[in-house]
Amino acid sequence: MVEGIIAAVIGIIVGVGGTTVYTRTKVAGGKHKADQLLADAKTKASNIVLKAKDEAVKFAADAKKEESERRKVWDRTESRLVERETSLDRKLDELDKRTENLRAQEDDVESLKNEIRDIQKKQLDKLEKVAGLKKKEAAEKLMDMTEKSIKHDLVGLVSKLQNDARDSAEEQAQLILVSAMERMSSEVTAERTVTAIKLTDDEMKGRIIGKEGRNIQALQRATGVDILVDDTPGMIILSSFDPMRRQVARMALEMLMKDGRIHPGRIEEVVAKAEKEIEKEVIRAGEDAAREVGVVGIPKEMIQLLGELKFRTSYGQNVLMHSTEMAHMAGLIAEEIGADVRTTKIATLLHDVGKAVTHKVEGKHHHIGAELARKYGMSDEIVHAIEAHHDDIEATTPEALVVRVCDALSAARPGARNISAENFAERMRDLENIANGFKGIQKSYAISAGREVRVIVTPESIDDLSAIKLARDIANKIESTMQYPGTIKINVIRETRAIEYAK
Repeated sequence: MVEGIIAAVIGIIVGVGGTTVYTRTKVAGGKHKADQLLADAKTKASNIVLKAKDEAVKFAADAKKEESERRKVWDRTESRLVERETSLDRKLDELDKRTENLRAQEDDVESLKNEIRDIQKKQLDKLEKVAGLKKKEAAEKLMDMTEKSIKHDLVGLVSKLQNDARDSAEEQAQLILVSAMERMSSEVTAERTVTAIKLTDDEMKGRIIGKEGRNIQALQRATGVDILVDDTPGMIILSSFDPMRRQVARMALEMLMKDGRIHPGRIEEVVAKAEKEIEKEVIRAGEDAAREVGVVGIPKEMIQLLGELKFRTSYGQNVLMHSTEMAHMAGLIAEEIGADVRTTKIATLLHDVGKAVTHKVEGKHHHIGAELARKYGMSDEIVHAIEAHHDDIEATTPEALVVRVCDALSAARPGARNISAENFAERMRDLENIANGFKGIQKSYAISAGREVRVIVTPESIDDLSAIKLARDIANKIESTMQYPGTIKINVIRETRAIEYAK
């Protein structure tokens, strides 16, 4: 047992001693490794410092080189500036010398002029002494002698020129007018108060009429056009004396048939859209007419009024075509007689613009047109030519006379006008104006060739009893103020709508 204890003690001593030896050996190895790492770090740091010093030296050298080059460039620029400054100073000195020389020469010239004046005066004094006459007296005596010697010849020449002018004036005027008419010819305008639209099928006719005629009534109410669906198979006839209303109705019907949705609400939307399209077409027509005639600078308001004449007729003659034709002829005549071509063309093109608003403004169309031209800044010559193209205002300028002559030429062509169409349109307008003269009227349309006046009233201001009285009052006024064959139906329509939106 003692041996075992001794062996255990010896083992412990040996273990502790081995551990101590191992620890010392490990510490010695770590210190050596640390010394080696520190030496390597010092070596690397030394290399980095040396490299940084080399780069700093190189950068400094490059900077010195760049600075040297810049200094050279600055020196060269400074040299050029100094040379230019020297050159400018030299040129300024030369200019000063030239200026002084010119002043000296001007003084010499002025002195020479004075000497020449003195010499001329002395010569004139000598001539007056020799002749015994002053300069003014000599000129008057010379003129008297010349007049006496050629007076007889002048009287004969003036008389001959007057006779020749009288003999050739009428022939020359006829030649100018005939030449203008030959160079400008246009088609004869035919009377037309209806528009036909082809139906795709019979089903479409039924859809246009609608249940109990609601669709066709809404369309007639919105456009003011009489719509006939049973007169011609496969066709719809639009009848109205107002071409613009027929055009709106035609475009609205075509859009409705193409879209397929036909009901009163949709009809009102499509009619409003068609009216906007017609407004664009009106502006295009005015611009095209001005471009065709070759004039620019017309105010846009006058261009719009000119375009509206596309849908107006006078005695069956399209007013826009009539105005364009006149402008071409006026330009030819004005050029022949020496009048202002541009003024003549513009005045002739716009001479009937008053007809575009005669249904809104009372008065003669040429007075209305002149007021519109004056309102939108046209020149006085153009305003006068527009106002004087009828006989109630005297034409005082060549341009106004040309406008009046061209108006007569265009209207006098065979077939250019149809009196019956104009009388019919005037009677239809009178019917509508009578209806519009009453209070509470929203719209009024003369339809069925004047046999019916359809009046749409404002429901807020006209009740049912007032509508009955209004129809009687309109009929009484028509009876007392107009002459017409047969009877005229007064149809007063009062419609109340209630609209609300579900949100």
